[in-house]
This record gives sequence, structure tokens and C-alpha cells, in this order.
Amino acid sequence: MVNIGEYHTLTIDRDTPPGLFLKDESGDKDNEVLLPNKYKPENFEIGDELEVFVYLDHDERPVATTLKPYVHLDEFAFLECVDVTNMGAFLDWGLEKHLFVPFKEQAYPMKEGGHYLIFCYLDEDTQRLVASSKVNHFLDNTELTVEPYEKVNLIVTNKTDIGFNLIVNELHQGLVYHDDVFQELKTGDQVTGWVKKTRTDNKIDVTLQRPGYRSIEPNADAVMNELEMKNGFLPLTDKSTPEEIKAELEMSKKSFKKAIGMLYKKRLIAIEEDGIHLVM
Repeated sequence: MVNIGEYHTLTIDRDTPPGLFLKDESGDKDNEVLLPNKYKPENFEIGDELEVFVYLDHDERPVATTLKPYVHLDEFAFLECVDVTNMGAFLDWGLEKHLFVPFKEQAYPMKEGGHYLIFCYLDEDTQRLVASSKVNHFLDNTELTVEPYEKVNLIVTNKTDIGFNLIVNELHQGLVYHDDVFQELKTGDQVTGWVKKTRTDNKIDVTLQRPGYRSIEPNADAVMNELEMKNGFLPLTDKSTPEEIKAELEMSKKSFKKAIGMLYKKRLIAIEEDGIHLVM
């Protein structure tokens, strides 16, 4: 079955004036899809396999392309709005035919030139790929698939008074508090984090640094790397302010003190009044 919105490895069946017709392993002609001439490889033979992305063209017919879209079926992406009409908004997703966002699927009215975090899905009524900026509708915390201390992939959705809302592993809603953020974050950013806590109501607290004792080793490595880049000296001590430490190393003062304590015990650094020195 050649599904819309996905990559497929298909076999060249025949060469025609409009382009190459490709088939899947079933060989069923109902599953054939056209690869237009503009995407046809320079050199090919009947029977060769091609990896293509399948979507609907301007005439709503399944068509294959070798272009790489910015988002696939059932994925999130941060895309630019390139047009707004009386039907809805259209996003640039890397293909000739833009991705449609109905008005009812816009969390806020989209404007041309704006960038929006969206989810790409298959509309059951029209069988077309469409997008929605109401991304929370596609997340579910009913049954969590993550555990505390687990490493997770995150997408930033929006900033709040207490932190940043996040998409966790493209499945769940999560939150990182401002106190745990030591880098610039904005909507659409994709970062790595760790589950700090799962609450009784299935809310997920996330941190961008390994929680607890697990953060000591990577933070120590970060301090060592910075020392090596700064000719063996950092103008920081355990008396430095949290702001000074964040500006220099993008970590909390607590993590910094644990890191230099570990390095000092291993006699890798010397802590002087003017700062930290790498022991040669």
C-alpha cells in the first residue's frame, strides 16, 4: 500500500511521456504512482528502486517526488506561512504544492510571513494531508511512555510565566521550569532533555540537564572543555554569582559547584582566588 505523506521505496515499472510509473512490492496497478519527468533520475533502468515521498498534486492525484519535505505524516514541524486565502493558510513544507491549514485548525489566525509550529495529519474526510497549529490536540498524557531520568526528544511549543511548554517524544505534553533553563529557547526549537518527574496527574516535568547525580560527569566534562578552550583558566569560583556562571557555562550554580568539586578531588583543577586553573 502506497500511503500518502510517507517515504516509500518503489520499483520503476515503465517510462512514459509524463514520467516514470512506480509500483510497490504487491505489483498492483491500483497502487502505481507517477514520478514526474522533472524528478526523473538521469540514469535509470526499468526495475530500479527509488526512494520517494508520496503526496497529492494540484489535481489531488497521488504523485511521487524526490524532494525532501520538511514534515511527514504524523509529525510536528515549525513552518512558514506563505499565503492566506478565504479557504485558509498555506505553509512552505519544501514541496511545490503548499501544505494547507484550515481556519478551524489555526490556534491563532495565521499571517503571511509568520512561522508556526504545526502537526501534519491525514484528513479523514478529504484524504488530504493538512496541518494544524492546535498541536496540543495531538498529544496525550493518559498513558505515559516515559520514566524519570529517561532521555527524551523535545520540541518547544510556547513560553509561560513558569517555564516552557514542550512536546515530549512527539507524544506527550511536558514542562521545563525557568529555573532549569540555561539557554535561549523559542517556539519550534528541538532540544534534548531528561524527564525530571512524572506527577500523579500524569504531567511531565523536564530538565535540560541530567538530573541529580547523573549531571555531575557531563557538567565536569563541560567545565574541562571550556578550560581547554580558554587556555586553562576560567574566572569563576564557588563564590561567583549564578548569572556569571550561566553566562560562562550555561549551567546552574549548583551543577557548577558539583562539577568543580569532582574535578578538584581528581586533582584536575586548582581553585584560586582569581578563578579555576587547569592542572598541567
